[in-house]
Amino acid sequence: MITLEDWALIRGLAAEGVPKARIAQRLGISRTTVIKAVNSDSPPRYERTPRATSFTVFEPRVRALLKEVPDMPATVLAERVGWTGSIRWFSDNVKRLRPEHRPIDPADRITWLAGDAAQCDLWFPPRKIPLEDGTTKLLPVLVITAAHSRFISGQMIPTRKTEDLLLGSWELIQQLGRVPRRLIWDNEPGIGRAQRRAEGVTSFMGTLATKLVLLPPRDPESKGVVERRNGWFETSFMPGRTFASPVDFNDQFTDWLTKANARVVRTIKAAPVELIDADRAAMLPLPPIPLRLGWRNKIRLGRDYYVRLDTNDYSVDPTVIGRMVDVIADLERVRVRCENRIVAEHARVWARGTTITDPAHVETAAWLRKQFQQPRPVAAAGDDLVRDLSEYDRAFGLNDQEGIS
Repeated sequence: MITLEDWALIRGLAAEGVPKARIAQRLGISRTTVIKAVNSDSPPRYERTPRATSFTVFEPRVRALLKEVPDMPATVLAERVGWTGSIRWFSDNVKRLRPEHRPIDPADRITWLAGDAAQCDLWFPPRKIPLEDGTTKLLPVLVITAAHSRFISGQMIPTRKTEDLLLGSWELIQQLGRVPRRLIWDNEPGIGRAQRRAEGVTSFMGTLATKLVLLPPRDPESKGVVERRNGWFETSFMPGRTFASPVDFNDQFTDWLTKANARVVRTIKAAPVELIDADRAAMLPLPPIPLRLGWRNKIRLGRDYYVRLDTNDYSVDPTVIGRMVDVIADLERVRVRCENRIVAEHARVWARGTTITDPAHVETAAWLRKQFQQPRPVAAAGDDLVRDLSEYDRAFGLNDQEGIS
């Protein structure tokens, strides 16, 4: 077989009109080889004749197992068929066969109608954020992307628990000004999985009059819009930035999103800000009634005049010790009420395991403790509540017995 260089040279000389016999003589090859090279449609290539290998005798059994369980690991397959040779060679052959037996799951290109859906997801920025107690932590960012216009809104939240997810969702929906007809989630535990909804989610969706869609496993195309933006945040927003606190992160992120929503998206050939008005027009109006969201708990305040929210303890006015109090919190504030009277209010702390104390509560506790420790006054002589002991003697007849004796 001639080389690729000889094949190119032969065809070049033949194109210049050099006789085939002279080309054969010049290159030291047969005239038949020159004729074949001139008449060929493709360059020469070496093809090895297929022959049996050590894997050949195992291939039928491997195919049978892959037909039943397409994702069976190569190590397990090797054990099942009795393979004793190189596991790498066996794995390479399994990799070649596996696509033939794995079920095909085509991904359709979805067309998103105006106002129809918004895709929701949590993005964890790959940088720890400083918190109130000096510690740092990776915090979630709730991102909602309108599927039709690709308009993005997002906010960092303290936790991925249901209370904070619903508070963050409502905040972003209020910023949007309208309610998408469907909110699409991908099995987030704080929202729900399969047919199970987290507590409070059903009433939240009902108040908004929207529909919650929980995607089945392995369905990335139905939420690919928001997930692609999460990757974009890491390559376009994060590089070179530092953050002093969650508030600082949200300020920078909000400012960046204003610019990001003005950029043209290649797939829709328009900027999100150009399409968001049409998207909003087809969405649902905001609910006319206020939403009862956030952390809510009712407890009896103990002698240790603190209430716990998530993992943090907040002080309460000690004058209501022993009484029932309502603990209410949103993303920013923690409030405690007793009979519709606010008995504590604190900024919500995002750090964990922290104790937050109001100095006024400590002073009140010290005063109450001092009052409790003071001795109670003894009733003075002549007090109507003090009886003469001789009255008890007369009542039991003791004076008469003394007279007899």
